[in-house]
Amino acid sequence: MRAMAVPSRRKRHDQWQRSVDVLIAAGALLTLLPLLGVIALLVVLTDGHPVFFRQTRIGRFGQPFTLLKFRSMRTGSGSLVTVAGDSRITPIGSLLRRTKLDELPQLWNVLVGEMSIVGPRPEVPQFVATWPVLFHSISNLRPGLTDLASLALADEEQLLGRHRGEPDFYQQRLLPRKLAMARLYRRHRSLWLDGVLMAGTAVRILGARSLAANMIGMSLIERVRYEVPPRRHGWQAGLVA
Repeated sequence: MRAMAVPSRRKRHDQWQRSVDVLIAAGALLTLLPLLGVIALLVVLTDGHPVFFRQTRIGRFGQPFTLLKFRSMRTGSGSLVTVAGDSRITPIGSLLRRTKLDELPQLWNVLVGEMSIVGPRPEVPQFVATWPVLFHSISNLRPGLTDLASLALADEEQLLGRHRGEPDFYQQRLLPRKLAMARLYRRHRSLWLDGVLMAGTAVRILGARSLAANMIGMSLIERVRYEVPPRRHGWQAGLVA
């Protein structure tokens, strides 16, 4: 009976989560419409078209979808990973990235069901192909705007900048840690946890980093940020959660 209760509870969570997603995404898009218009205008005036950055990401059950962001970088090819001080970031893009306003168009991805407010951040197909077993273990989750790793690694671009000389640092060392946190969320997901993560994200954006850290547990953050698994241990080293 207990084994049957777990899937039932998770199904109810998925249903409630989807309802909350639609309400928040629709309400936010309507409320923030003037702000979205201003940001779009600033992008065009400062760096021309296009307004949006579109990229294929892998979603629930391995289905690809097009993720939307306000464009914060100059057009053209480059690394899939952005580090602090990246020369491709435009002046207005730097502000958008720092305040997370570049992520607002993803509310549309949430509204149409491709993403959720809370869930593992979606990755590009190349990175998913690197760790197929790990990604398969969380494939039943919709990717989200924020999650445990988003708070624990809020300074991800700075961390990547410190490892600029290691081209595979993100893919081989940091990504397994993020997937470990996604697995942790999968095991303990609930509307309460979703609420804590949303509140923590709002607090973090407002600049209260220490308070956001305390909301999800400082010890967990320290473990994720500073115990990046050694490359030689492979994917098992990332499964500490």
